[in-house]
Amino acid sequence: MKKTLKFSEIDCANCAAKVEKGISKLEGVESVRVVFLTQKIILEVKEDCDWQGLIKAIEKEAKKVEPDCEITEK
Repeated sequence: MKKTLKFSEIDCANCAAKVEKGISKLEGVESVRVVFLTQKIILEVKEDCDWQGLIKAIEKEAKKVEPDCEITEK
């Protein structure tokens, strides 16, 4: 299942790469791409994943790199 999230307050491409690496290790994520220029997170997730739980886990990973970031469903 493909999902797209809006990722605001990301400062640089290097930070986006760090966030992408962290998200890729989360349970239920099959693939992830964090696009710095458009400030989007494009995910391929398992059909049976807990979507709301995954969003919280993604936000937690992102805040490790960018404490002021906000993630919202597109």
